[in-house]
Amino acid sequence: QVQLVESGGGLVQAGGSLRLSCAASGTINSINAMGWYRQAPGKQRELVATITSSSTTSYADSNKGRFTISTDNTKNTVYLQMDSLKPEDTAIYYCHAQIRTRTWRSYELYWGQGTQVTVSS
Repeated sequence: QVQLVESGGGLVQAGGSLRLSCAASGTINSINAMGWYRQAPGKQRELVATITSSSTTSYADSNKGRFTISTDNTKNTVYLQMDSLKPEDTAIYYCHAQIRTRTWRSYELYWGQGTQVTVSS
């Protein structure tokens, strides 16, 4: 009953910016954390950034100072503002969220379908 819908991916030149959005919908009791992972061709999926319900943020070293993660809790939406993009940022970006659907259930991890980000040199 939970789905994550992503938007904002696309093609951008090096040095440009994109903002990714991911909205969680369905039966949601609480969200413990939301974030972004990415997977480039030939590489494993890696953490980009996360934010917890207490607003604690974490970033991969490769994007610190360039990416900013934030949430709109009233909309169950997480954003990833990406500035000063580099060709190395090219990947499929996946939204994830740790969500509890009922008070008596444990948190489970949900994934979006992914959105392509391509940065040209």
